[in-house]
Amino acid sequence: MSKQQTIVTTESATHQSLDKHLGNTLRHIRTENGLTIADVAMRANVSRGMLSKIENGLTSPSLEKLEHLANALGVKLSRLFHDYDTPIGGAQYVKNGEGMEVVRRGTKSGHTYQLLAYDTGPKKLFEPFLITLNEESEVFDPFEHAGTEFIYMLEGKLEYSVGDERFILEPGDSLTFHAEQPHRPETKLKMPIQYLAIIYYDSLDDFEDDSY
Repeated sequence: MSKQQTIVTTESATHQSLDKHLGNTLRHIRTENGLTIADVAMRANVSRGMLSKIENGLTSPSLEKLEHLANALGVKLSRLFHDYDTPIGGAQYVKNGEGMEVVRRGTKSGHTYQLLAYDTGPKKLFEPFLITLNEESEVFDPFEHAGTEFIYMLEGKLEYSVGDERFILEPGDSLTFHAEQPHRPETKLKMPIQYLAIIYYDSLDDFEDDSY
């Protein structure tokens, strides 16, 4: 193989890798927010067929189209490129207050979610969140998702429900449970409230189908 052919092959593989990454990221954000392809396609003004091709890494979307899709999903454009080309095993350093703010089910109720790690690695699939509740934060319907969840209370006092049980969480308290059970923060007992929520998934399918 000539040097020119090698360069072309490498560039092609890089484009395919990026297309696949963007497609997986778009699909994950869409499904975790309970949106269908039709929902996002309508919001982003693209056809359902085109969005399906993008999610499956079969086409290279323009930056303008990616920006429309990011807006439709309620995330920043940079969110779609996080984790791309991250060296496996590389350390990730997140400064205080600089965790990536992401859209989750509780966002509409005034809950703030900061994702503290972007590279889950080839085997362990997990998402660590720093969650903040303020005076305006509202209680929302219980939610269920795949995996095991670990909560560690950092500040404030909160009543948290898992299934039919309720737990009072204060700084230093922790709570671990199977996340398939209905769960949610119930009553804000002392403000401000901040806690870590770490979700561990058993498989990639669980991670992609999560609706937390």
